Amino acid sequence: MRAFDKNIGALEKTQLACCGATIGQCHAVMEIGLAGQISLIDLANVLNLDKSTMSRTVNALVENEWIERITDPENRRYVKLMLSQKGQVLHEQISSVLNAYFRNIMKDIPENKREQVAESLELLINALNKNNCC
Repeated sequence: MRAFDKNIGALEKTQLACCGATIGQCHAVMEIGLAGQISLIDLANVLNLDKSTMSRTVNALVENEWIERITDPENRRYVKLMLSQKGQVLHEQISSVLNAYFRNIMKDIPENKREQVAESLELLINALNKNNCC
């Protein structure tokens, strides 16, 4: 597990740095892109971060013009986050980097074992989610 975590951490530090955003910003952009629109609190929950940390990340994303804050017309205290056009480009860049990286990994796994690996990863992710302590 530690070797797995170390390798994924190396991916984040080396591969995603090319997109011009921090690792935390990349994660936020990806989740906002997947959701279309999401509240700050929901985004913090998805990324397992506290609200203040998420707020700082969102502020930086707004400053870089990667995301936009949309105020709900019915409840002005409720703000949704969505990708700007510039953010959509960043989302595509991050997706491209990750897709290429994982495509290369899958090439090194024998074809007859790929389904088994995917199933095992799903089990691992579920176990990690159940034991999320932080």
